[in-house]
Amino acid sequence: MSASNATENDISTWMATGTSPAWASATTYLRLYSSDPGEAGTATTNEISYTGYDGVVMAKPASWSVSGNTRSNAALVQFPLCTGGTATATHFGECSTQNGAGQLIVSGALTASLSISNGIQPQFNTGELDIVID
Repeated sequence: MSASNATENDISTWMATGTSPAWASATTYLRLYSSDPGEAGTATTNEISYTGYDGVVMAKPASWSVSGNTRSNAALVQFPLCTGGTATATHFGECSTQNGAGQLIVSGALTASLSISNGIQPQFNTGELDIVID
């Protein structure tokens, strides 16, 4: 799991000035990627695309469970059903926006790549997506 450069800057600013980052609001969004968007990436860097795809709302705190330095999804996370096209997801990211331009907050690899095609609805069971801060 990696924090984006923008997130690292936000944390430094918050620690020095007390100014909360914009993404500290009650909602962030999970998005899927075809490869690592990297620390310099944005919400759209290497993002997958299929007909029907959109990011998933993750309302805080209900969407997450926390244990030490690890956050895990507290419930089933379901992305929209693929109604056309194909994609392979290898990474996920937590972002400031549901779709389009926005800040990639953190990103990480899925435990296994996910092939998506017509009729497939990407989903992750409770506790399957971990965000580890170290």
